[in-house]
Amino acid sequence: MENKQHKIQFIKQQPIILIVDDNVANIKVVVDCLKMHDYITIVARNGDMGIKRAKFSKPDLILMDIRMPGIDGFEACRQLKEFEQTKDIPIIFMTALDDINSKLHGFEVGGVDYITKPIQAEEVYARINTHLTLCNLQKALQKQVAELNAFSRTVAHDLKNPLGIISSSIEVLITNDDTSEEDEHMFFNLIQESAQKGVHIIDELLLLAGVHHAKVSPQLFDPLEVIEQVKFRLSGMIEEYQAELTVATDWPSAWGHAPWVEQVWVNYISNGLKYGGRPPKLELGFNHQRNGMVQFWVKDNGPGISPDTHKKLFTDFTRLDPTRVDGHGLGLSIVRRIVEKLGGQVGVDSEIGQGSRFYFTLPGTMINSDFYIPVQNDG
Repeated sequence: MENKQHKIQFIKQQPIILIVDDNVANIKVVVDCLKMHDYITIVARNGDMGIKRAKFSKPDLILMDIRMPGIDGFEACRQLKEFEQTKDIPIIFMTALDDINSKLHGFEVGGVDYITKPIQAEEVYARINTHLTLCNLQKALQKQVAELNAFSRTVAHDLKNPLGIISSSIEVLITNDDTSEEDEHMFFNLIQESAQKGVHIIDELLLLAGVHHAKVSPQLFDPLEVIEQVKFRLSGMIEEYQAELTVATDWPSAWGHAPWVEQVWVNYISNGLKYGGRPPKLELGFNHQRNGMVQFWVKDNGPGISPDTHKKLFTDFTRLDPTRVDGHGLGLSIVRRIVEKLGGQVGVDSEIGQGSRFYFTLPGTMINSDFYIPVQNDG
């Protein structure tokens, strides 16, 4: 049987353009033009209907005539800018009016541009394409700013705690001449542990930056070898929590980048140790999927996670439960970025009182490397 390529595909949504005009000839010119460029068009014959269809369909852009039966285009635009679901939709007016006052009024009520009648198909496409591009750039910028703010808050919070402990411990040692040898030893241990936490956070920041920019070629790797290395890295933590790990046998090979996959297991297992039962009991296993992917998973005996929390876990810089464990919010974000870049997916199955099963998928050996192309997602 011929091997087929299995990978995540990103489907580009065709832009939806709402045309609000009572003139059939104008509508035909615009519709014919936009169909040539694979735009989806919706038509409304008056301002009231335009408002209703904009709320229902949430178009990417609106072409609005000014003179129409009932409310005119200016009033329809003004009302659309008052509703949360339509306020950010760019509105271009179509009009034969050429006086400066009309144009200024159009901008005042929220319009972004004008198309002068009689309508020319080339002008329609050029103006729509320009404003859709600007709109997409604005959305991307807003997303980057939001991510940067979340990132800054998370890093500041994560580094504040260990640095605060180091600073306070050193101050106590300097200002107290009568500190006992036992207390000095305790403070030195605190300083060492806090410094290690700070280094760990910085290491994860560097890994996150590396995953964001790096391009890797998939290689077949042995999951069991990776897991053994992870167990060695986490041996101190496993001993500290007196954890019990049950590891499946006969692991299947998979396509990926072993150092990155190792970091995925480190995050999953360390979270299981911190958030699992007392003592933690972790089970590591795998499932073959029909599409040729292999699902790897870690199941814990913790309290479980509510369904509302499932969607938030892999969001950038979200903490699991800062009230229970002094952890930081980079881990699961890194996991998601790594696995998606390797062409897989992440997720969790969990119910309150039933523990949690965190998983990730990677292409198995049924997928030929000549066809498998990992997703190079820089987002």
